[in-house]
Amino acid sequence: MNLAVDLAARSHCVRAQVGAVLTKDTRIISIGYNGPPSGTHNCDEEWPDHGCEKDSRGSCSLALHAEENAILYASRNGSKIEGATLYTTLSPCIACARLILSSGIKIVYFKDSYAAYKGLPSDEGVDFLKRFGVEVNKY
Repeated sequence: MNLAVDLAARSHCVRAQVGAVLTKDTRIISIGYNGPPSGTHNCDEEWPDHGCEKDSRGSCSLALHAEENAILYASRNGSKIEGATLYTTLSPCIACARLILSSGIKIVYFKDSYAAYKGLPSDEGVDFLKRFGVEVNKY
């Protein structure tokens, strides 16, 4: 989790900095932090006062979440994610939870609550993962 926290500091997001680490068999297989896709704009440089535009759900319209970046990086580099453990500084949103489940990640540890950050009544991503058999723990 310490590495995920350190990775979060690399994020260029104006609103929140989130880091994620994928491990398997005691090895780090991928890392990620939230931010825009490669070749686009860094929010803190392009829109330092308010960040990028929000989408229809009130989330950043440009940024990929830390979990998405970790999974995409692993995939691009041929790492096998099936059975992996994910450490993330913010519990997964519902979209990331679907990606986590579909990727075969078996255990998720999170530091802070996405629901608390967004002012939502529950951590629907955590609830979703638990419903479908992924072990989820608050770190």
